[in-house]
Amino acid sequence: MKRVDTISRVRRAYYVQKWSVKKIVRELHVSRNTVRKILRTDETDFSYERERQPMPRIGPWQGQLEQFLSANANKPLRERLTLIRIFEELRGLGYEGGYDAVRRFAKSWSQNRGAVTAEAYVPLYYAPGEAFQFDWSHEIVVILGVTVTVKVAHAAVGRPVDVHAYAERIVIRQDGVVVGEHARAFGRGQTVYDPWHYVPVLARKPGALRNGAPFKDWVLPPAMAAIRRKLKGSDDGDRQMVQILSCVPDDGLQAVEAACREAVDQGVHSAPVVINILARRRDPTPPPLLLTPTALRLTHEPVADCARYDSLRRTSQYGTHPNLRPDGQPQALRDAQRL
Repeated sequence: MKRVDTISRVRRAYYVQKWSVKKIVRELHVSRNTVRKILRTDETDFSYERERQPMPRIGPWQGQLEQFLSANANKPLRERLTLIRIFEELRGLGYEGGYDAVRRFAKSWSQNRGAVTAEAYVPLYYAPGEAFQFDWSHEIVVILGVTVTVKVAHAAVGRPVDVHAYAERIVIRQDGVVVGEHARAFGRGQTVYDPWHYVPVLARKPGALRNGAPFKDWVLPPAMAAIRRKLKGSDDGDRQMVQILSCVPDDGLQAVEAACREAVDQGVHSAPVVINILARRRDPTPPPLLLTPTALRLTHEPVADCARYDSLRRTSQYGTHPNLRPDGQPQALRDAQRL
């Protein structure tokens, strides 16, 4: 497609500057046929779209190539194959096409995959003068049969959801499971956040806890709030606080608050301590003691007494021990020498 500025430059060069077609082709880097087409018509936009993209070579190999690309994308970054290596693997299976066809298919596959597996994000908030940044997403939705465009933040990403609007609340379900619920807000210019919906995202982006809009003026229970204030002075304070918040879905808010209160009472405020307290409370009972049968019990249990060892050394030194010879050799050794 030729843009309007390119078309105007060609016409100005020819009609005003009196350039030849050859010079226009050389200076403006356009083909001779394009220049002639621009000069012969009054069109302001030239575009060409192929109705059907033939893939005679790559067509039968699309399934195999998709498997290669999908498996490669799921590998760690250091273990991923280059596209050249994937092309060579495909050639080894019998593919006779060129590398460009594989490259174009891989580019299209990557774009489609990125649109489906888009990552969630946490809207950020900065005080006036602190920073300048903005994020949003425009989505087209159908509400009561009317198609409208709305600005939304995404709790379930890349998958369809059902939005149920009631008189007092909005419920968002995905495959029948409630993934979000908000009190209904009437009017314009209002944004409602539930910070707990963003906790799984914080596991990947702990830095968003400091400037995330959902966490601005977040009222936490007293002990958790106290630990959050203390962790703000640490280099990894956000990461540790996110680790504590991530325990709430499994242990419950009350249990995490109680663990934080115990940690504060002990004068500590680190995430490992809170997690350790939670682990001990999950399994508070000690392991059961093994009962020894009566037949295996000792009549006289041994007593740790080093004086007995000193007494044995003294008797052996003077040869009075019944199992020792006067020279200190054991009785068993003397008997063996006799044999």
